[in-house]
Amino acid sequence: MDIKRVAIDAVNETIVMNVVHMDYKGQVAKRINEKMPLAQVKGFRKGAVPKDLVEKQYGKAIKQEEIKKVVDLALERYIQSERLNLLGTPLAKVNENFNWDAEELTFEYEIGLVPNFEIDLEAKNNIVKYIVTADDKLIDGQVERIQKQFGKAVPQEVSDAKSDLTGTFSNEAEGINNTTTIAVDAFSKKAQKQFTGKKVGDVVTVSTKGLFEDDHQLMDYLKVGHEGVHGLDVEVNFTIEAINGSEPAELNQELFDKLFGEGKVASLEDLKAKIKEDAESQFAQQADQKLLLDVQDFLIENTKFDLPAEFLKKWLQTVGEKKLTAEEAEVEYARSEKGLRFQLIEGKAMAQSNIQITFEDLKSFTSGAIRQQMAQFGQTNPTDEEVEGIVARVLSNQEEVKRLSEQVVAAKLLDLFKEKANPTTKEVTYEEFIAASYGE
Repeated sequence: MDIKRVAIDAVNETIVMNVVHMDYKGQVAKRINEKMPLAQVKGFRKGAVPKDLVEKQYGKAIKQEEIKKVVDLALERYIQSERLNLLGTPLAKVNENFNWDAEELTFEYEIGLVPNFEIDLEAKNNIVKYIVTADDKLIDGQVERIQKQFGKAVPQEVSDAKSDLTGTFSNEAEGINNTTTIAVDAFSKKAQKQFTGKKVGDVVTVSTKGLFEDDHQLMDYLKVGHEGVHGLDVEVNFTIEAINGSEPAELNQELFDKLFGEGKVASLEDLKAKIKEDAESQFAQQADQKLLLDVQDFLIENTKFDLPAEFLKKWLQTVGEKKLTAEEAEVEYARSEKGLRFQLIEGKAMAQSNIQITFEDLKSFTSGAIRQQMAQFGQTNPTDEEVEGIVARVLSNQEEVKRLSEQVVAAKLLDLFKEKANPTTKEVTYEEFIAASYGE
């Protein structure tokens, strides 16, 4: 068998395979012999059919099956031996006039190659690493919310700026149907006006765009997935089922112990310090996520390489349970191109910086995540044995391993980007950070 690659451009090639009789005749003869004792032809006893009749009845199908096996195996081995780094999988070129009886059979496969490129992580950029602080306004507001949350509910006939509303957000077309309790002041300043002066039974129709200062709150109150939360702009109805004001809880040791455990907070000053610490820890995670996204956008924009776009669009039509039309594949490619580009950049960054993910990395990351989660539920001092047992159970699930591995990669890349990209550090309040993030 003769196999060769024909280059079309840097990222597109054709593999041409010429198959001759010697490549498959032995397997075809073996299959014919195996078929003879089982062959059934009218006028002959089973197992007594002449070989020429068996070949006439079954030979064509057997020949095609065996040739396909030979070609598939040779193609796989060739790709491995040539160390081809493919995007997608080979696509057979269709020949409507293919002659299976020819002395030499030619098979052609289109392939898309991973582009060759370099990335400059230290390129000049305008990326900002935000240090988000909890200012007095935010801390005082959180103290008020704590007093309200643990205070005594007082039913109201008409809502005001300090009311709690229980009701259901709904939008049938978007699959939104979530019952929740929310404070009027949790909405953005603009949206708050639409929820005051209302009574039980009223339906408030609002846009999700600008409903909250932070779009992530749509995940909590409307149960919108993270993938679709940014830029979501649809109308939702909020049907009011209850309206309550509150009598603020007294800031005393009983409340402090209830919130943080016995003796850990002893005064209003301690409470404010704890709120500041917890808030800034959460803000740091959000700032890191923004930094990662900003670096991704910068690298995608400034790392130039070609993709085998037309090949990938054709390939997208062939994968998956539901075959796509050319138009559907075009839409799917446009939707996924940015992600594919960063996936390739990410791999190159890891290779250039010799970043590897070990099982110990995965165990350590999972252990830290579990301890953090347990602390949120009041288990602040779990034993190593308890944590290790949970880690073992989690890592026995392949889906969880995949999800956590992606998080470990993201964490390592974040550390790399902080070091190499040398972003400008800027200290801001949470309100300023939200404005920088969403342009509000």
